[in-house]
Amino acid sequence: MATLSTTGRNAAVTAVGDLLNSGVVEFQTSADNEVATVTFAATAFGAAAVGVITAAAMTDDSSAAGGTVAKARLYKSDLTTEILLCTTTTVGGGGDFELTSLVIGAGDTVSITSLTITQPAA
Repeated sequence: MATLSTTGRNAAVTAVGDLLNSGVVEFQTSADNEVATVTFAATAFGAAAVGVITAAAMTDDSSAAGGTVAKARLYKSDLTTEILLCTTTTVGGGGDFELTSLVIGAGDTVSITSLTITQPAA
């Protein structure tokens, strides 16, 4: 099996991060309905280090649609091109996104306090 060098890992994860500039994280129900949408900055991620990028500060959804979160989709700024599909769990559940509660009320504010994307070597 091939193994990516650190340079390769950084290039790959940077390319993914660049696709998310001004994009969004949309939390969805199991039926693909929007629960909440948080927006990436114009430059979504900082420089890669050892295959990891860290998101810049994101814009909260201050008026969530509400519902039970089943997954998260990361979209380009066109809001239709999906870049990543992520799992969601409550804190400690091991999901790609760990939320304090999977149930979001209509009108709630939803924030992402930290987000990293990692490109493994293999």
